[in-house]
Amino acid sequence: MPMPRPMSSTKLRAMRRALVAGAVLFAATGWSAPAASAPGAAAPAPTTPSTLCVPAGTLRGDGGQRASVSLCATDGTPTLSVSAPATCELPGADGPFTCLTSGRWTARQNGRAVATGLLPGGRDYPGPGTYDITATVHVRSTPAGVDLRGGVHATLTLSAPKPEPTHRVEVDGGPLRPGTTTTLRYRVARDSEKGDDSARFGLIGEEGVGMKPATSDARCGNPLPGRHPSTARTPHVLDCALTGLQPGRPTTVTVRVSLKGTCGTVVSKLGYWIPQGQSLYTGGMLAGPTVGCG
Repeated sequence: MPMPRPMSSTKLRAMRRALVAGAVLFAATGWSAPAASAPGAAAPAPTTPSTLCVPAGTLRGDGGQRASVSLCATDGTPTLSVSAPATCELPGADGPFTCLTSGRWTARQNGRAVATGLLPGGRDYPGPGTYDITATVHVRSTPAGVDLRGGVHATLTLSAPKPEPTHRVEVDGGPLRPGTTTTLRYRVARDSEKGDDSARFGLIGEEGVGMKPATSDARCGNPLPGRHPSTARTPHVLDCALTGLQPGRPTTVTVRVSLKGTCGTVVSKLGYWIPQGQSLYTGGMLAGPTVGCG
């Protein structure tokens, strides 16, 4: 195969002149090479729900039984859910083996209790930080042989940000007073683009003190808990089916709460659904204001 001839000096000079002319034309027409992307903070990655577990203590029985207990907390979910898995050991038995745990837990930040509940169970997530979690636990083995009770403790650091609230409940009126009827105006708002316009709003008074919340709002009624053909309704509870909730379009529910001679409180709750395709568990529950008795 013949070798290519070297380019002559005349052709090289012509090529240089063409390149220079092209560069001048490129600049004159306002074109420029794309600028390099300026460095900046990357968009935060979505938080992946996870579970953090820490050894929390060992319970011992007089017969050599042992239960090694951990405390676990969820990170990256709307609720702070705490559980206490344990492994049990019994002299003369093959093990260790798993066992059942129950009890109560309390989470503290800077010495202040921020959440408490049953084991396993959850409460609204207070936000990132270091939590001192104490629990009183009852550990039982299957098969039987280990039955221990005691206290355990662990320190867990959670990093997920607190989710922005999607809904809001405010109340105007109160406090309640014995022997009177108090008017309460609840304002229910949806602040997020997530979700849809429907929600269930509930008011629950103290049972057994003669409290009767009532309203003329057609969206609300006293629930019917019994089996058909029962028509007995729960007098101290109101259940309201709300629709039309949109960002910038809240709704108001006006309630009259009558008390007899005993003080009591009324709590409020809001349940809502945030559709995520065909996923099943996509709802939420918001604790609304509690109106006390003065």
